[in-house]
Amino acid sequence: MEDIETLKAQVKKLNAKATQAKMDLHDLSEDLPTNWEKIMEVAQIAYDAHKSLTAARQELAAATA
Repeated sequence: MEDIETLKAQVKKLNAKATQAKMDLHDLSEDLPTNWEKIMEVAQIAYDAHKSLTAARQELAAATA
């Protein structure tokens, strides 16, 4: 049961990180064309955060099934 609790905590942490990355991408898009050079960097961070979150959610779902 402790592993499931650990996975839940990990999902919660990754969700917060993904949400922040999404907001950073949104903020950047609203400020365009200012800082257009950062589009790829900020988008990659958001992509990686959501990819990690999706994987953790799948792992949690498999563990609780």
